[in-house]
Amino acid sequence: MKVKPTLLLIILALMIGCSESPKKPVPTKSILDIAQSQYDTLYKNALPYIDTKTCMPRTIQDGKLHLVDIYDWTSGFYPGSLWYLYGLTKDDKWKSRAIAYTEKLDTIQYWEGNHDVGFMIECSYGNALKYANSKAYDSIIVRTAQSLSTRFHPKAGIIQSWEANKRWKCPVIIDNMMNLELLFHATKISGDSTYYDIAVTHANTTMKNHFRKDFSSYHVVDYDPETGEVLQKNTHQGYSDDSAWARGQSWGLYGYTVCYRETKDPKYLEQAIHIANFIKTNPNLPDDQVPYWDYDVPKDKDTPRDASAASILASALYELSTYMDQKEGKEYVDWADKIIASLKSPEYLAEAGSNEGFLLKHSIGSKPHEVEIDVPLNYADYYFLEALYRNGRFEAKQ
Repeated sequence: MKVKPTLLLIILALMIGCSESPKKPVPTKSILDIAQSQYDTLYKNALPYIDTKTCMPRTIQDGKLHLVDIYDWTSGFYPGSLWYLYGLTKDDKWKSRAIAYTEKLDTIQYWEGNHDVGFMIECSYGNALKYANSKAYDSIIVRTAQSLSTRFHPKAGIIQSWEANKRWKCPVIIDNMMNLELLFHATKISGDSTYYDIAVTHANTTMKNHFRKDFSSYHVVDYDPETGEVLQKNTHQGYSDDSAWARGQSWGLYGYTVCYRETKDPKYLEQAIHIANFIKTNPNLPDDQVPYWDYDVPKDKDTPRDASAASILASALYELSTYMDQKEGKEYVDWADKIIASLKSPEYLAEAGSNEGFLLKHSIGSKPHEVEIDVPLNYADYYFLEALYRNGRFEAKQ
């Protein structure tokens, strides 16, 4: 039987129309609409607790929004995300909300009990200074840097992370590279080079002792604070002592990119490039560029991804690209764009009205401890929004 050409075209069109189209990333403008809608929901859910110590949205636990107190290491990320929404939209409602939640962290400036005061204050008050020019906050940055500096051991050349315990004497985690930005900021404000010098010393010691020949990083290095002797190298959140915990690699890349920005010392740029290349060429990095929770974990169809590691990575790459020549810089931008495209896809981006208002799904807090598995995390959202901000070319080349 002969089929007329017109009928063939109709059948072909129907077949194409009925076939399943691939899931595509949401355009950036739509992303901002979704982000605002989601964070309106998150704000509404969190607002009843704003006058309590447990006021900061962190994740979902037992199917419900989980809030933490202001002394939790993640407490600065929610106000920081509000600042980025203000930076992205210039809508004053985000500014007023950001101020309200930022100022909840006022007492953190005096806290000497945690190295993560850098995260807590730089992401909140640091962004307040950056995007709202609130000079009244200068003193809080400097006072927090004073508190952080009390954890510096000059003989070892490091800022202590956690307190001494049965397992470690003076532990330093790769995450601590993220707290150095606060110290650099404090020197800019105060003119006191003490904070700058501490940051550089810590970065140099970490470069020497945390990294392997392939530029992957240990999670924890334990020191004798009086001699600087390295006592042990192991993990707390990774798959094994010798594995490459995914978020830790992103922390390291981001931290050394910041160090180059603030010092222009080429060894920090080289270190950041080496870390980026370790990640990019890793055979266990999935095609969508969203890492498994550890680059060395045995994988099957149920092995969790970590969207937080991806969002930190993308944000770092956008900044790193600005320090490269045009060709190399474009390669990093293209890579970061691919990561963000994945995170903007329905696989990782929450539908409007879901996820308790958080943006990203599928992050991991600590797999070895079975804590925060395959959930949203406030820092995944924070670095995702920062990456969108940088991707929008809102920041000039440093």
